[in-house]
Amino acid sequence: MNVVFFKLHLLIVSAKTMHYQQLLAALTLAGAAQASLYSKSSSVLQVDASNYNKLITKSNHTSIVEFYAPWCGHCKNLKPAYEKAAKSLEGLAKVAAVNCDAAENKQFCGTMGVQGFPTLKIVKPSKKGKHPIVEDYNGPRTASGIVQAVTDKINNHVKRITDADVETFLSNDKEAPKAILFTEKSTTSAVLRSIAIDFLGVMTVGQVRNKEAKTVEMFGIKSFPTLVLLPGGEQEAIVFEGEMKRGPMVEFLSQAAEPNPDPASPSSGKKDKPKEKPKEKPKEKAKPKAEEPVEDIIVEEPAEPESEAEAPPPPPPPKRDIPPITTLLTSDEITNACLQPKSGTCVLALVPEEKSEAADALLDNLADLVHRNVKADRKLFPFYAIPSLNPTHTQLSKSLELSGSVELVAINAKRSWWRHYQGDFSELSIMEWVDAIRLSEGAKSKLPEGIIAGESSTSSEEATETETKTETAEAESESPKPEDGHDEL
Repeated sequence: MNVVFFKLHLLIVSAKTMHYQQLLAALTLAGAAQASLYSKSSSVLQVDASNYNKLITKSNHTSIVEFYAPWCGHCKNLKPAYEKAAKSLEGLAKVAAVNCDAAENKQFCGTMGVQGFPTLKIVKPSKKGKHPIVEDYNGPRTASGIVQAVTDKINNHVKRITDADVETFLSNDKEAPKAILFTEKSTTSAVLRSIAIDFLGVMTVGQVRNKEAKTVEMFGIKSFPTLVLLPGGEQEAIVFEGEMKRGPMVEFLSQAAEPNPDPASPSSGKKDKPKEKPKEKPKEKAKPKAEEPVEDIIVEEPAEPESEAEAPPPPPPPKRDIPPITTLLTSDEITNACLQPKSGTCVLALVPEEKSEAADALLDNLADLVHRNVKADRKLFPFYAIPSLNPTHTQLSKSLELSGSVELVAINAKRSWWRHYQGDFSELSIMEWVDAIRLSEGAKSKLPEGIIAGESSTSSEEATETETKTETAEAESESPKPEDGHDEL
């Protein structure tokens, strides 16, 4: 009987050998397709146990690393946002991924403390040349959330230059090249910080604010931002006239010194001798550039998938444990909160009553901004949502001549001014606008009559006259630390 069954089994196997081979081939191809979540053309850097130390640990640049498994549904949902963040952070920081399902990486992922997928870790180089600082990223799994967290961790090697110490800065190692960015901003952008990292040890990068009148006059600066290269020795300063973006700026500075290859340790960089004398351009003949805002980080839309089969399902909305900003539903509420004669600065989001993607994005980013400032124990003026069902919504829109369905304004009833936010509703752009208000930078408009409850023209004029002095004092007390700032040159 056993012989009969054995022969029958052989017959079945023989008859279905081709099917088994085809099935095996299909399974093999399926396994190969699952070998990596990211294609070779992806903007995400794919690393493994063998090159992690070289590409991440020893790099001068801050990195965020995703530890994932190709079969993980949450990893697939994160992929579009992660690739979007990688494009936005290109040149500023590294966005990498490790496939923990690969045999060669399983032990490594265990040593990195990975207990679930996806696990994201931010790796920040130590300024003292020791082991980097590694911390878990537990923020929003959105492109803007990842970009903000990573840019906040980029080391700052940029020298702050004032009128009091400019001579010391210039006389220190006169033969070595230097670069100076003249800017209106009080914070140091991620772009400039990343450039300083590129030239760490071979070129000193400094920043001068427009308020340093002596230094600005010394170099004949007429517009902001302006980048100046000091090639070293007796060579004259050269003014950069290209587009104020990272790539052209690095290329311009590279005529005086080669940027560090990546990875490179801070201690290994030796000062390069300047190249052949670059074409000099007397600073008094330099043409001032148009005063245009410079955006360091632009969160682009993700590229269209190559085929429908490769397109992952849309990610579900992340679970938020951040409280929303307060919504004011009645005219009395907004009047009491912001429109009394002695009311200070309020930020108001005018949104439609019906659901809107733009309104949701704005309110989410405002809630994130408020939450971060609360956690950092920083003082911040109040933020309110004003839906269209609030009668004051219509009044404000008409008086301030606002035409959009979603609008963002700041109002200070006490000093009778207002400011209109004009731009996309990305987190970084909103943060930049809020910081400008905190630092009393930028133009303000006078509030039209009829908005402030019980206002009088006399009190409004007096308040306007004292605005600059009072706001300067507030800006000094609430000025953010350099590393906490937004990202604009």
